[in-house]
Amino acid sequence: MKWNLRWAAARQDIWRPTDLLAAFARVGFTPSLSKVAALWGGTPVTVRLDDLDKICQALNCTVADLLEAETTAATGTATQEPQARAVGDDGGPVRPVPRREGPRRLKPPN
Repeated sequence: MKWNLRWAAARQDIWRPTDLLAAFARVGFTPSLSKVAALWGGTPVTVRLDDLDKICQALNCTVADLLEAETTAATGTATQEPQARAVGDDGGPVRPVPRREGPRRLKPPN
């Protein structure tokens, strides 16, 4: 998904996170400035649906304006470029490596 908060804000002549915070306050949405800056600065991992509704209300937009589906390349096509591999990667199955040797602890420490 592509996060288009800056584009939707720019349509409302909002160019800074502090201006966005003021727009949020007008609709009763009061996140912290650090949360607004995080939303402004990049794609969030999660967004609560209530928050998304309030963001849309403040910017007079729809969810489709904020979130845009990105197309992904089909796997297995001849035009796909080979992926870069790590040094020593022979393409076999990846197995976890134990972090340390010795007996396993069966009980938590007291």
